[in-house]
Amino acid sequence: MALAVSSAPVVAGLSLSLKPCAAVRAAAPSLFLGNRLAASYRSEASKARSFVVRATSEEVEESEFVKKSKEVLLDAKDKWDAVEDKSTVVIYGGGALVALWLSSTIVSAVNSIPLLPKFLELVGTVYSGWFIYRYLLFKSSRKELSLLIDDLKAKITDKAN
Repeated sequence: MALAVSSAPVVAGLSLSLKPCAAVRAAAPSLFLGNRLAASYRSEASKARSFVVRATSEEVEESEFVKKSKEVLLDAKDKWDAVEDKSTVVIYGGGALVALWLSSTIVSAVNSIPLLPKFLELVGTVYSGWFIYRYLLFKSSRKELSLLIDDLKAKITDKAN
C-alpha cells in the first residue's frame, strides 16, 4: 500500500500523519465510498483474522541438530557442575578473551605498517616451500619427520605422566 507522508500540527515533538495516496484510492474505491461500505469492509477483515487452533497428541520429531545441541548443552552443564573452583575457570576464561583481543589488536597494528605484511607473507611462503622440500618431497625425509613427531609425542606424554 503506497502512503503519502505529511506533517501534522506538532504538540510535543514531531508528529506525522499517514494518508493513503491517490493511487490507493483508485485501486480500492470501496474503502472511501461511505460508512456502510467501510463497516462491511471491517466485518470482512475481522473474519479474515479469525483462525482455528487444534491440538493433537502426535509427538513432533526433533531434528538431528536439536538432539545434538541438547546433548552438547547437557554435557557442558555436567562438566560445569563438576568444576570445583569456578572462579578460577572464569578468571582464566576472561584472561583468554583479553589475550585474544590483545593479539588481534597487535596483528591489526602490524598489518597497518606499509610493506610489512607483504614481507611477512613472503617469509611465510619461503618457509613453507623449504618445509615441503625438506620434509615432504622425498620418502626418506617423510620418514624422518614421522620419527621427529613420534619423539615429540613421547616427550609430551612422558611429562604428562
